[in-house]
Amino acid sequence: MSNDENSNESVESVEEVEAAAPEVNEAVSEADTEEGGNAVSKVMALKESNPKVFFGAIGGLVLVILVLMMSGGNDNKIQSHQAANLVIGNTYTLKGINSYGSNVTIRLVAVPGSMAAYDESEKDGNESACKDIPQGTQVKLVQVQQAFGNAKFVQLEILGDGQCVGKKGWASANNLS
Repeated sequence: MSNDENSNESVESVEEVEAAAPEVNEAVSEADTEEGGNAVSKVMALKESNPKVFFGAIGGLVLVILVLMMSGGNDNKIQSHQAANLVIGNTYTLKGINSYGSNVTIRLVAVPGSMAAYDESEKDGNESACKDIPQGTQVKLVQVQQAFGNAKFVQLEILGDGQCVGKKGWASANNLS
């Protein structure tokens, strides 16, 4: 084939494609309209043909959304620690308010509000055995002191039987129940 024949043949094939292009474009646009507009057109047709069903469905949908928004939650109150009514000379039970284990201990310190209460020093030696008192131990309130604004500290005397009976120390008032 010569170049002239190839160019003529190319021109004819381009003209055929251009002639077919509008038909393809129309078919594609019809398919798009049927798929995308089909749901909207059906809803609009339902609105025109049966408005009671159309508006009833909208009302039902709004009602379901309102019920879901209004329901939920519960009336259970979050349990919080109730501070004991502190009376000097009364007997109380030690309780670790921020712990949930069975082997919880409450730290008794020598000075109310001591910030270094959990630091062990070399001077203490073996005397620290009566600093960590198990939860549930019976104690007698000896003195109440307020520190750092509203924080209350209490001096306690350990009751019951054991090696720490009669020992005194300070703890937070929140640890009494």
